[in-house]
Formats: sequence, C-alpha cells, structure tokens
Amino acid sequence: MPKRILQGVVVSDKQAKTVVVKVERRFTHPLLKKTVRRTKNYHAHDENRRFKVGDTVSIEESKPISKLKRWTVVETAAADGAKS
Repeated sequence: MPKRILQGVVVSDKQAKTVVVKVERRFTHPLLKKTVRRTKNYHAHDENRRFKVGDTVSIEESKPISKLKRWTVVETAAADGAKS
C-alpha cells in the first residue's frame, strides 16, 4: 500500500529532531453544502533540523518513531519556490 503524503506549514521546531506541521483539508459540508476548512497538527521527524517555522513542507507516513511521531519530513514543497 502506498504511503500517504500530506502538505502543510511548520508551526513549531522547538523539539529535538521533530517539527510540528499544520495540515489543512477542505471539504464540502454534507448538509450545508459549504466548503469547510479543518486543520490538524502532525509531529514529523526532521533528522537534520533543516526546517524552520513558516516553511511549507511535505510529510510522508512512516513506521512509529516515538509516541506521537508517525510521519517524516520528505522535502520542502514545490509551491514554496525559493526554498529547497
């Protein structure tokens, strides 16, 4: 089964080798038929501490690394442009 890849913004880099990534998803509400935004924070593994607050990154599912970490940072998102 392929691993899921999500895109989000780093909101915290204070932990050692861990970043917190806020991922936003949009969907149409089944009753109101309006577009609704929901956000969720994911703890992701960042081995080299490359990513800082505000960076747009892609995260990928992985095996459990710790109690909260089940994701690893793959790269900065292409939409970001200047960063790599």
